[in-house]
Amino acid sequence: MNLGLVSQAAGLFAVTNIDDIVVLALFFAQGAGHRHAARAIASGQYLGFAAILAVAVAAAFGATFLPERAIPYLGLIPLALGLRAAVHAWRDRGRDEEGQHQRTGPGGPRMLEVAAVTFANGGDNLGVYVPVFATAGVGGMSFYGVVFLVLLAAWIAAGRYFATRPVIARALSRWGHILLPVVLIGIGVLILIEGGAFGL
Repeated sequence: MNLGLVSQAAGLFAVTNIDDIVVLALFFAQGAGHRHAARAIASGQYLGFAAILAVAVAAAFGATFLPERAIPYLGLIPLALGLRAAVHAWRDRGRDEEGQHQRTGPGGPRMLEVAAVTFANGGDNLGVYVPVFATAGVGGMSFYGVVFLVLLAAWIAAGRYFATRPVIARALSRWGHILLPVVLIGIGVLILIEGGAFGL
């Protein structure tokens, strides 16, 4: 195994996905006490990232399933989900704190919501992945894909770890319902502005 290539793939993944740990921690905090929330978050993260890889591979082979000018508008996805989360937080503002954190029923982040945020937040990754994949060949792309998917499990574990540390968990438990919509809206606006969507 080429350790240099492993290091390169790991570094590329880390640099392009460092912000996902924060989003994952917020999702895990939101899902605390909900049955199957962790499974939905992990599945959604893998689904969203697999979509990013699929688009990057297709583009590396010359396909144009997602026109470059459309990528900035992916920011509308986390923006809409953030606004929705903000509305829910506003509606639940009077809920008793103890009742709020003793949830055992199904609920929390949904798989497709996590996948949508992951895909939208990874739209800028395509600009990095496509040229790398295009020059790596089929074997190299497969190698990058395997390393990325292995590291994604570590990313998910890290997000869950941070969300369950006592100090962080208390902070997220108290402020997570506010932080999640703020972060999602911020990501959405940033993607829109950096991509020049709507002439911004």
